[in-house]
Amino acid sequence: MRAQEFSLEGKVALVTGASRGIGRAIAECFAQHGASVVLASRKQAGVDEAAEAIRARGGTATPIACHTGQSEAISGLFDRIQNDFGRLDILVNNAATNPYFGPILDAPGTAFDKTFEVNCRGYFLVAQHAARMMAAQQSGSMINIASVEGLSPSPMMGIYAMTKAAVISLTKSLAKELGAAGVRCNCLCPGLTETHFARTLIDTPEIHQVQIQRTPLGRHAQPREMAGAALYLASDASSFTTGAVLVCDGGATA
Repeated sequence: MRAQEFSLEGKVALVTGASRGIGRAIAECFAQHGASVVLASRKQAGVDEAAEAIRARGGTATPIACHTGQSEAISGLFDRIQNDFGRLDILVNNAATNPYFGPILDAPGTAFDKTFEVNCRGYFLVAQHAARMMAAQQSGSMINIASVEGLSPSPMMGIYAMTKAAVISLTKSLAKELGAAGVRCNCLCPGLTETHFARTLIDTPEIHQVQIQRTPLGRHAQPREMAGAALYLASDASSFTTGAVLVCDGGATA
């Protein structure tokens, strides 16, 4: 296999939730491999800072504030992409939330609604907009960031796990519907990764120890360790891969 097959030169990539964590690591990786990266997140200051870091290394980055729980904001984001670039080659659907950690029986309806608004409805709307652009150009790669929680839920993570199972199902449905249009759709399922999002799990010794004990590699991941898997799914190296669920969890679900 030639290194050129992993190149993203000339491609436009959108990464949501790109201001920090896994989303930022993927955005930086894509820029290093030649993509023009659109970074989206709720707060403009966050994506501005991430974009500046990419530009300082010679990459191309466009920061756009977008709350993916709001349909109007998503429409505005894609209008901007259409106006500025006229195409979209890669989507990384990554922005997510988890406002509740606890038993399902005690979960407030507001936590359920918020989690599904961002993690399901938001993913669906972003994917829908991206799919329309990609289908029109007869090419594209969509990557939905799910979680191993969508495959094997942990205690106290029930609502979040439900949304990530839905993301996996959405991925497979899109892969079947969009294949004839030349659009691939795959899913990346990270295990426990050191991000602000997972800080509670990592900083609580009794929870972290259980996670580590069931992980053959004996540690949690760093965000950059998800970027290589995303690069494979985004690039021509995975040209015959669609509908796949790629698990990167140190062997925890093996």
